[in-house]
Formats: sequence, C-alpha cells, structure tokens
Amino acid sequence: MKKLIVIMLVAVLCIGILAGCNKNTDKTVIQLNEVTHSVFYAPLYVAINKGYFAEENIEIVLTNGGGSDKTMTAILSGAADIGLLGPETAVYVYAGGSTNHAVVFGQLTQKDGSFLVGRTAKPDFKWADLEGSEIIGGRPGGMPAMCLEYALYKNGLIKGQNVTINYDIQFDLITAAFESGTGDYCTMFEPGASVYEAAGKGAVLASVGAQAGNMPYTCFMATRGFIDRNKDLVTAFMRAIIKGIDFVTNGTDEEIADALVPSFPDTPKSILVSSVAAYKEIGAYKTTPVMSEEEFDNLLNVLLFAGTINEKVPFDKVIDNSIAEGLLK
Repeated sequence: MKKLIVIMLVAVLCIGILAGCNKNTDKTVIQLNEVTHSVFYAPLYVAINKGYFAEENIEIVLTNGGGSDKTMTAILSGAADIGLLGPETAVYVYAGGSTNHAVVFGQLTQKDGSFLVGRTAKPDFKWADLEGSEIIGGRPGGMPAMCLEYALYKNGLIKGQNVTINYDIQFDLITAAFESGTGDYCTMFEPGASVYEAAGKGAVLASVGAQAGNMPYTCFMATRGFIDRNKDLVTAFMRAIIKGIDFVTNGTDEEIADALVPSFPDTPKSILVSSVAAYKEIGAYKTTPVMSEEEFDNLLNVLLFAGTINEKVPFDKVIDNSIAEGLLK
C-alpha cells in the first residue's frame, strides 16, 4: 500500500487536465476515467448514450484506467476530473496521510462485478472444487482480489493454505494471461466473461459478488478541491447519473442493452442482454447513489480482513453524500 501511496503523491505534482469548455459545442467537458470498461457500469453508459449528460450541457470524455490505482493516480494528478473506481483506493490514500485525497460523492454498484471463469464447463460447480488450484485474482488490495479472497474464505478456502491466488497479473491483462495458460481459473467482468465463453475459450462458473455479498464497490470520486470549485457541475453530473440509475432500475434487459450498444459496438447485443441480466440477478446495481455508513463499514471490514488497513477511517472524511441526497430530495 505504501508504494501505491507514494506513486499517487508523486502524481499530484504532474500537470493535469481540468474540466473546461469545449469551444465547438459550448458544453463543459468532464474528463472521466473509469477503472475498466464493463456492462457493470451500465447506468453511466446509459446516461451518456441516452443524452442525459447532454441535457446538462456536459460532454464526457471517457478514458480507461485499467486498474483502480491508475484511475486514482489520474484523479490526483489532474489528468482526470472524476474517477469511477473502488472506494477502497480513497481509503488507502486518506489512511496514508495525504491532504489531497479523493472524496466519494456517488455510489454506482453494490456487489463485486467479476465472475469466476474456468477452462471447462462444470454444471455442478461448487466453490470447494477450487481447492488446490491457482486463480488469477488481480492486484493485491484491489476490490476484485479482496472480494475473491472473502468469497473463498466463506467457502473454507484460505489463500496460501489450500488455494493459490496469483496477484502478479495486471488487471487489464488477466484475460490474456489466462488464455495463454496461466492459472487454473481467473475472474472477468461482463461482457468479457460471456464473450470469452462464447468463443469456446472457457466457461463462466460463478459470481464472486453473489458470494462476497453487498458492499460499496464502484463509486464516483474527485478531489475535495475539484468538488468545492465545481459544485454546480458535479451536481449536474450526478443528476444525469441518477437518470441513468433510474433507467437501469426500471428498464428491461433488452431496453438497457439497446442503450449500451454505442458503448460496446463490437459486442453482440445478445451478450449485452445476458450480461445485464447476470448483474441484475445478483443485485449488483445500486438504485440510489447514496452510500450508507453501514455499507461503508462493511467495506472497511473487508479491508481489515485483507490486511490492507490497520484501523477504520471516519466515514465523513472520504464519503460526501450531500450532493446526491440534495438531488434525491
């Protein structure tokens, strides 16, 4: 964790790009960095593709961080105005003593969005079947890895004892590493997992999120300074996100998939439909962007279990529900 914090603090010295006006459209541009590109973040893409941001005179420039540490670095350096990533990273930065830490102002998902993928189909799969195997799990201290650890623990599997978790593969290279022969299992987000299965390369076996349970998983965050300087803009951003959340909450799988097509042009619509259905089945999407203190405490318990923090941090230091709550009122 110390290495991550040092990288982030150094990044603060870099020259970044702040929200600005697009002279061609007179819209306010928001540089938004997402931790990965997945149907898991459907409300965001719905807000973009259904024109909810355009209604707020906002243009979203979306980039992919390829990992929460990289997305946080983009936020702290100013290369991104807003990030969509796991709140654990904000906890790490605050716990490390940084005065330029990020603040969560909206929650998007409430379960881990990854699925366990094996090399062959196992209709009667049980988590106990993983005993003695190697699983590619992502970066140590990242939510995918920690939720996997927690799901395994709930099924009597302890890393380093009766199961091995490979932390050496960069998050956005997990699929390529697994395809090349590394590990017995890995975790993937949708639609990547279903695309991989449809290509006959492996099989989706189980949902990590369904095993790990509810917790704050993916959130929108920015530095305290950016939020304070751009409160009207952040409020408009959240207004569009809430419309996206409502659409996903109330829409059919088919309607949601239709709205996602522009964001996943190379993915068959049938896979988008099944991916949305898979996430809705486990209750992955939040119906409100407000994070409760109970949810935050669940997150801290997972971090303590994983050993990535030594003590809990105050809720109001890294979570700010005021904008979302004001809009919902």
